[in-house]
Amino acid sequence: MRSRETELLYIYLAFDLFLLNAALLLTAWISLDISVRDYNSIISYILHGNLAWVITYVAFSKKNLYLRDSFLHRIWRISKRQVIFIVVSGAIALIFLPEHISRLFFFQYCLLFYIGKIIAYWLIYSYLKFKRSKRMNTTQVAVVGCGDTGNILKDIIESNPNLGYTFSGFVCSNTPENEKYLGHPDNLEELIDKHNIHVIFYTISFFNGGNAEQRGKEVLKICNRKGVRLKFVPTNQQWFRRRLNMESMGDMVIINPQEIPLDNVTLRLQKRAFDLLFSALVTLLLLSWLFPILAIIIKLNSKGPVFFAQNRTGINNKTFKCLKFRSMKVNGSADAKQATANDDRITKVGRFLRKSNLDELPQFLNVLAGNMSVVGPRPHMLKHTEEYSALIDHYLIRHYVKPGITGWAQVKGYRGETQHVSSMEKRVNADMEYIENWTFTWDLKIIWLTVFGKKVWKNAG
Repeated sequence: MRSRETELLYIYLAFDLFLLNAALLLTAWISLDISVRDYNSIISYILHGNLAWVITYVAFSKKNLYLRDSFLHRIWRISKRQVIFIVVSGAIALIFLPEHISRLFFFQYCLLFYIGKIIAYWLIYSYLKFKRSKRMNTTQVAVVGCGDTGNILKDIIESNPNLGYTFSGFVCSNTPENEKYLGHPDNLEELIDKHNIHVIFYTISFFNGGNAEQRGKEVLKICNRKGVRLKFVPTNQQWFRRRLNMESMGDMVIINPQEIPLDNVTLRLQKRAFDLLFSALVTLLLLSWLFPILAIIIKLNSKGPVFFAQNRTGINNKTFKCLKFRSMKVNGSADAKQATANDDRITKVGRFLRKSNLDELPQFLNVLAGNMSVVGPRPHMLKHTEEYSALIDHYLIRHYVKPGITGWAQVKGYRGETQHVSSMEKRVNADMEYIENWTFTWDLKIIWLTVFGKKVWKNAG
């Protein structure tokens, strides 16, 4: 897919440059032809090698991004790229570098770089395969359709553990031979629950008339209701390959009917960089001295821990521990019973913390850990996720992005106790508006309104 493919390209390039420079410096340290203290020569080699590798990478990238079979083909592709690197390096050296450069040093660090790449990528590949075999931090994927297109997708998913996918099986009308079969497409909703599916690749012909279009709409409706990401994969690939606005995975064209701004890796990195910077500043300038004060007050006011950690639903419907300052007496119904306006479980200090939103401050630690964002849909406790996902069709779409400390729904005043389904529907509609139209400046606006707006304090407490 375009965002995932772009993300992998950047990661691979950065990792390759790290290995290249490590090989170069290590060779300089042990080589007799050049001294590591010869800074001018070392800088020349570094600039030369990095420029040559970037040019090589740009010219020889996507065709080598995804495996369709064993790691041996990765070695073959690494070898071909290394040959191109040597040719490009030689051409650049003839034009830009002085004549006294050491050819022996160049070939020594190229060899070390080549060996280091094979070893490093083998270790990463083996580790990711191990994680996938244990289903650790992976996304469960099902392919609807058992034809050639579906089999190609299966090969790509299973041969590329770096995608973070675990292939669960096929969903199709006919039982495939010697393949993992989950069930019939008519039972898709039940199969999603049974096998904990997070992403569905739906192979579809766009030239089969109304039936295919209608079935695609039905699958999209199911996926939206279940909070599952859907990717349409045309079986008529040749008709779509020149469409630059399509996504891709290897040679496969992918159509994303649920595309949102934060599917773009550049925008996600922009948001994540801001989250880290903003949260680090808040932690350093505010929490470093406020945390101890509030901790002492909470401990003096009532028995129990300073922090309250509750399981809540995060991005891709994954559960995480959401941190808050404890605002209630220790009780056994915290995960089942929602706080109400005059809840006798809330302590005197807790009422102030909730009214001032100070109870949410520990969630900046969640942001630093990567579980949350500064701005996003508020994370709900698991009981609410279960209840409202059955009542509101598009409820789980709010989990397509990371939950936030504050959000568009909160600054519009949709917070606090939800006595009626209509109250939660207003929150969900606001969250969907934010997710579908996200911009960085909108995040800044929400942060401003969280601090200085009037509606954000509505229903607090």
